[in-house]
Amino acid sequence: MSFDFLFQPIEALDAWIQSLFAGASIWVALLVALVLGLRHATDPDHMVAVTSLVAADDRGPRDAVRLGGWWGLGHSVTLMLVGLPIILFKSALPTGLESAAEKAVGIVILVLAARVIWKWMRGGYRVERHRHPERGHRHVHTHEHHGHRQVRSPRQALAIGVLHGLAGSGAVALLLIAALPTQLEAAAALAVFAPMSALSMALCSGAFAWILTRPLVEPIYRTVLIPGFGAFGLMFGLWYAGLA
Repeated sequence: MSFDFLFQPIEALDAWIQSLFAGASIWVALLVALVLGLRHATDPDHMVAVTSLVAADDRGPRDAVRLGGWWGLGHSVTLMLVGLPIILFKSALPTGLESAAEKAVGIVILVLAARVIWKWMRGGYRVERHRHPERGHRHVHTHEHHGHRQVRSPRQALAIGVLHGLAGSGAVALLLIAALPTQLEAAAALAVFAPMSALSMALCSGAFAWILTRPLVEPIYRTVLIPGFGAFGLMFGLWYAGLA
């Protein structure tokens, strides 16, 4: 099964954004880079990774923002470290290196998705409802079973972000080179794009966790959506890693 259809709208949007760079002043180019960075977290591979990351750790919005921030930091650091030399020397990442990074991202998504399914099968996302004795209405409480929560460390989230940045940094840098007239402008645009992409990943993670922990959504999330996210993540990861 191919998931290319998920990338087609994003690629069309990026092509349109790239057209805005052509002939634009440096200030317009920087503004466009800012918008492009804020949109970057909505790439399908990023969305699948963040849904699996948040679901696997089963944390609230604040913790999700923190994890997303570390993930975004790793992503943006790699974008700068790899993208700037590409811009300055007008070169490209070795095809083998970028391909290996994409396979690694697919494997990471596979691992996260498998962890989500395994935890769900063990009953780690159980929802219990209790009636308040005084007010007479129900409250939804979630309980972690089989030991304490295992929260993914900032170091692990950072490593995932580094892989994501390595897989996509060459394409981003080359897009800026092709669209902007000078290397200086392309480097400045990348310097704006990278931190905005990190911010977008933190906000996306927090928003995702906030929506899914709303009282009306949470029971459905824990009984239906979590295994659905896990199964989709497995299929997407296999495809992205070139294993299916």
